[in-house]
Amino acid sequence: MAILGIDVGGSGIKGALVENGQLVTERLRIPTPEPSTPEAIADTLNEIVKSFNYKGPIGCGFPALILDGVVKTAANIHKTWIDVPAEKLFSQKTGQPVYLINDADAAGLAEIYYGAGKNKKGTIFMITIGTGIGTAIFINGQLVPNTELGHLKMYGKSAEKYCSDAVRTKKNLSWKQWAMRFNEYLAYIEFLFSPQLIILGGGASKKFDQFAPYLKTRAEIVPAELKNHAGIIGASVWAGSKASINTPSSTPQGNLL
Repeated sequence: MAILGIDVGGSGIKGALVENGQLVTERLRIPTPEPSTPEAIADTLNEIVKSFNYKGPIGCGFPALILDGVVKTAANIHKTWIDVPAEKLFSQKTGQPVYLINDADAAGLAEIYYGAGKNKKGTIFMITIGTGIGTAIFINGQLVPNTELGHLKMYGKSAEKYCSDAVRTKKNLSWKQWAMRFNEYLAYIEFLFSPQLIILGGGASKKFDQFAPYLKTRAEIVPAELKNHAGIIGASVWAGSKASINTPSSTPQGNLL
């Protein structure tokens, strides 16, 4: 069964039908409305759902900490989102059951099920590098949700304010200069969690070959395989797991939480 996955980003909201880890339709992208208020985002989601003439469970990756369908942080989105029951709002707007998940967690799920983390055991980190830094942790295939470790403190500010791709662009850093900063962040992660595998996703991962030689980690470090489709695919996986009568054994890696 194909399930609609939607990825809400700062510049665009993307959606596609997904089956077995593959997009089975063209990806539809609609610019993120400005201002990106709850009502405006909900309307855009509904537009995507209608464009596919879709009925059924919907997975939605969202750039915030999500607890029981409620948005709890707004580091890179409109401040009016805090404490909004977005899962309920989106379900009411679309008329379909919507299952919300942190966007980095969604991308991580895609990589664990169908990408660079498939069939890998131990502690695996997914790190998305873009406007901010998103993280997802998996222990033997099980997701530890809402880690938000892009906000670890480095030099008195959030790590993403020190070594995100946006910082690289703003400060006009070379890939080597930026990689030296990012490697400090990776050393911090390794000190705290000792992962066996680190998967790098997000926009900067497209240039992996340009900065990988400057990264020094104990863990194996690899680029994400699903690239721009990871958020959509992972959101679809999440919706499928939540909608399938909550039967963890039906998922490839077992329970997601």
